[in-house]
Amino acid sequence: MGKIPDDIAKFLHAQHFTVVSTIGGDGLPHNSCKGIVNIEDDTVYLLDLYKGQTHDNLEKNPAISVSVVDEHRFKGYCLKGTAKLITEDLLKSHIIKSWEEKITARITHRLIKNLKGEHGHESHPEAQLPKPKYLIAMKVGEIIDLTPPPLR
Repeated sequence: MGKIPDDIAKFLHAQHFTVVSTIGGDGLPHNSCKGIVNIEDDTVYLLDLYKGQTHDNLEKNPAISVSVVDEHRFKGYCLKGTAKLITEDLLKSHIIKSWEEKITARITHRLIKNLKGEHGHESHPEAQLPKPKYLIAMKVGEIIDLTPPPLR
């Protein structure tokens, strides 16, 4: 596919989470929320805090899609590709620093919304999340613009 366009990379980084879809052993889709921590050329890096269903699915079938939507701007993208699981030296890498910065930004975002009277969760669940277990390196093969054609 080539390098992910800068405007799309910027959009992806601006979102607080993404929905990752994988295929289970039963052939059915599995969805989970993950955070994008880095984008380099044609690869999107996502951290997974648990070695659960997503991890098991990707070990058996590397097919993956990532959907990111900004409801307010009525804009979004679906990225399709293949995943590689990375565990070695993850906890020592610059990726962890990026993840910590994203968590801090999410807590700040929630605090600002609470101050504006937009109450959501009464605590800050991001602060209680475990350290990441592994990294998903998704090589993007296709990008689909989810914005309805008349609104592009």
